[in-house]
Amino acid sequence: MKKSIATMSRRGFMKAAGIACGYAVLGVNLTKEAVAAAMEFVGIRQAAVYKADATIYKFRKSQDNPAIMSLYAKDGFLHEGPCGEKSHHLLHTHYVDRSASLKALKAKGVELKF
Repeated sequence: MKKSIATMSRRGFMKAAGIACGYAVLGVNLTKEAVAAAMEFVGIRQAAVYKADATIYKFRKSQDNPAIMSLYAKDGFLHEGPCGEKSHHLLHTHYVDRSASLKALKAKGVELKF
């Protein structure tokens, strides 16, 4: 099945455009070496993450962690359960709209650097 440019995703287009620019600026051989080095790095990093996950970390799921299990146990601090009122209040964040304050500062001439 042939895929036309019209059905190409933005990410696919950006990848193709980047590779084409690399070929245009650096030439075919240097671009191939750069892509190969990047892919080698990705492979090494991926292998390191999987190795750490298999050897270093005892509990791959938070629900299997004994500290979490004791926290939610019947005599634990959050004994109501994961969806209880206390856990919801302590573990969830709330959005506060501060755009009006920001507009007021900008209206006064205050320059904000982010």
